[in-house]
Amino acid sequence: MPLARTAPLRQQLEAALPDRPFTVRFWDGTSVPATSGNGDGPTFTVRSPKALGHALRAPGQLGLGRAYVSGELEVDDMDAVIEVLNTWKPPPVDRARLALAAARAAGIQVPPSPPQAELRPRGRRHTAARDARSVRHHYDVGNEFFALFLGESMTYSCAIFETPDQSLDDAQANKRETVCRKLALQPGERVLDVGCGWGSFAVHAAEHHGAHVTGITLSEPQAEGARRRAAEHGVADKVDIRVMDYRDLRGERFDAIASIGMVEHVGATNIDAYARGLAGLLDRGGRLLNHGIARLRHGDAEAGPFSERYVFPDAAPLHLSRIQHALEAAGFETVHAEGYREHYDRTLTHWANNLDANLARAEQLAGPERLRVWRLYLRAARNGFRTGFTSIYQVRAIKA
Repeated sequence: MPLARTAPLRQQLEAALPDRPFTVRFWDGTSVPATSGNGDGPTFTVRSPKALGHALRAPGQLGLGRAYVSGELEVDDMDAVIEVLNTWKPPPVDRARLALAAARAAGIQVPPSPPQAELRPRGRRHTAARDARSVRHHYDVGNEFFALFLGESMTYSCAIFETPDQSLDDAQANKRETVCRKLALQPGERVLDVGCGWGSFAVHAAEHHGAHVTGITLSEPQAEGARRRAAEHGVADKVDIRVMDYRDLRGERFDAIASIGMVEHVGATNIDAYARGLAGLLDRGGRLLNHGIARLRHGDAEAGPFSERYVFPDAAPLHLSRIQHALEAAGFETVHAEGYREHYDRTLTHWANNLDANLARAEQLAGPERLRVWRLYLRAARNGFRTGFTSIYQVRAIKA
């Protein structure tokens, strides 16, 4: 590729972004160097004109995400990139001139197709069928892939650390016991585990508190793993794992409900029906422990297009006030609420480090595209908790 093809684009970038805490390196060996910072800023490597094609086809976060997931755009330090996004405020730019220079540098007639790892949900948002597709998209990489970073407990939700140096598995065990304690579980009680994952809480409640637990999930691989865990721990007779939607639970009664990491997938459209549905499964005095991510700032978007297409399609953490309004309207009395924002920061750090320690096997299991998604997603999620975009709350309530 002749050097002259990227020259106009480099000139436009240098003029548009005179204060750059990062370096951009192109496929032809040329670069636009950083002009600010301590010289330790990240480097974006544009590996081919296809990266520019993605950016031109979908300007903004989605196009950059496609270029990154496809491997046409590489970054040398994802944590440094996230820090730049937190602190650097780009000046207004002439997008038309930049796009024209990028188009000339790309020199391609047909824009590249989106990566295979992308899902574009179709149909009405938060229908049972669409929710099932979204969940399967996230979990279809298989149980072994998740085991690489979740650890022995296979608990895909925030741990609770008694000390900063407590191990991830011990902190997850502490979280499970905390939920059981807040629910005041008694032997023989019927407990519903909404969004049970691989069954870690269901097994813990049955093994250590003598509860009879019904766990529901939309993922068949998760259900298989949960049933296997129950059998291994000798509580298969007390743990019933079903592949079903929470909206299909009717006519059953429970003494207590644990909803751990589920409410953030319900969405504003269904949060009131969700709360009413849970209330309808409890008699007066029945207990609920609702554990979920919530947005902190009003006015921010629910989720960006990268997360929508590649990570958790349709997941939209609500504000705690909105969730509580739904619970109160459904007949719940809030007894206690507790935030664990710094604990999820620590949990995600463990997960990101675990995945990085198993990159070769992770790529074998998930493929390069999905691995890139997960490495970025874990760090971006952690950044949300560090910067105050999101927090996580456990709310204990009773059916009034």
